Amino acid sequence: MKHENKIITTDFLVIGSGIAGLTFALKTATRLKEAIVTVITKDEQSESNTKYAQGGIASVYNKTVDSFEQHITDTLIAGDGLCDEDVVKMVVEDAPDRLQELIDWGTKFDKNEKGKYDLGREGGHSQNRILHHTDITGAEIERALLAQVNALPNIKFLTHHYAIDLITEHQVKKKKTKRNSKVSCYGAYVLDIKKSKVITFVSKFTVLASGGNGQVYETTTNPTVATGDGIAIAYRAKAEISEMEFIQFHPTALYNPGEYPAFLISEAVRGFGAKLRDFNGNYFMHKYDEREELASRDIVARAIDNELKKSGKPHVYLDCTQLDMKKFVAHFPNISEKCASLNIDVAKDYIPVVPASHYICGGVNVNKKGKTSIKKLYACGEVTRTGLHGGNRLASNSLLEGLVFAHNAFETISKKYNKAKFPKDVPEWNDVGVIKNMEQILITHDRNEVKTIMTNYVGIVRSNERLKRAEKKLRVLYEDNKRLYDNSELSVDLCELRNLITTAYLITQFSKKRTVNCGGFYSLDCLK
Repeated sequence: MKHENKIITTDFLVIGSGIAGLTFALKTATRLKEAIVTVITKDEQSESNTKYAQGGIASVYNKTVDSFEQHITDTLIAGDGLCDEDVVKMVVEDAPDRLQELIDWGTKFDKNEKGKYDLGREGGHSQNRILHHTDITGAEIERALLAQVNALPNIKFLTHHYAIDLITEHQVKKKKTKRNSKVSCYGAYVLDIKKSKVITFVSKFTVLASGGNGQVYETTTNPTVATGDGIAIAYRAKAEISEMEFIQFHPTALYNPGEYPAFLISEAVRGFGAKLRDFNGNYFMHKYDEREELASRDIVARAIDNELKKSGKPHVYLDCTQLDMKKFVAHFPNISEKCASLNIDVAKDYIPVVPASHYICGGVNVNKKGKTSIKKLYACGEVTRTGLHGGNRLASNSLLEGLVFAHNAFETISKKYNKAKFPKDVPEWNDVGVIKNMEQILITHDRNEVKTIMTNYVGIVRSNERLKRAEKKLRVLYEDNKRLYDNSELSVDLCELRNLITTAYLITQFSKKRTVNCGGFYSLDCLK
């Protein structure tokens, strides 16, 4: 690591470049034209979970058949009784305005032959209310937001910059901080990956929008950047974290051994009419829920998991052969193309599918304004626990959540901006005494071990014994990684491993405390 570290001041530091981070940056920079908004992301500008979102974004548009009350009810049912009803009401009722902003920024959602929005339907929804752009909705939203963000001169967009840790009293005043104590955020230590140096970013306000941690499991639909960085750095800064046990497994990832991350077969495909079959070609969802394929994701994922365990087979099938193929290909061109590339003709062949880690419903606690328990630290998107999802996210509510809470954080912080001052005496990063780490095999091995532990012991179905074993193995990994981290030159791989171990441990600990099965948590030793 080069010792030419430096301090950079910025009015706003945004960590993450998905829908939540970009929305906050865009709104803030537009209103506060004299302020500098710095957005950092550890990969390319667009690389985020948002980019890979296929299905769409939920909102009540057709009020002749749909209503806020129905969307609220669907969300509460999916959340299995653990949603914050006031938060659900706020998000659902705010949705049309936030969606209109996306449209005004240039996002193109599909329309039908009458020129009206072609509203899709997914599992858990009682009405067609999903706005989409074929089957690459997230990529279209990301494109539109990036075009707006890159046009603003007071947004500094830094790619290949990795947030190592938040700066709090622990570094500034050299005093120990405790969870639930008065802690303030003064910015973050950030690794400039290409120059191999750590920059000290000092900010008036910091916004975490770094996404989820799907990479903690072997099979996931999340991109490789989803390593739980935001949750882990917030946890180390003593922020309040909750409901980490609620992991949503998407029921239908394409079964294609060797492909990583797993290719997602959108929830909307089942909403379009596709049916699940077991390895022998038999329908089975009617045995698990009266809604069959349109049941919520946790139910469908557990049903598939149970069928796989009973049969010992590697996958089940999704049958699209009875559908209108012209409309199907028009609606799902990328899914159709992907299957064709593997010699799967969706008009004649069943699609092999398996469940995959997809979304974490818990995370950093925030209130309705996006404020965390740490002063001057806000958060929005998948990194948070807002109360919207409860135990299980309703399909296509996540992009909406990012929009609403980014907006609320923007409104709140912009009112405080004029009185905010830069913190003083923030120390630079100290890397004196570290040695260059040549043992990449240690990091690779431990990363794979984390994935194996979590998949086998803290997956779709858990048990007390599995959780005890996971905890024991993760504790050993933590100690080994801490020793390596404290004495080695920093790298993204090393930091990601640190964060994966942290979030894996949190998921395990929260799972041990949960005594009743609900939403995305299911243990053989708990009662429903």
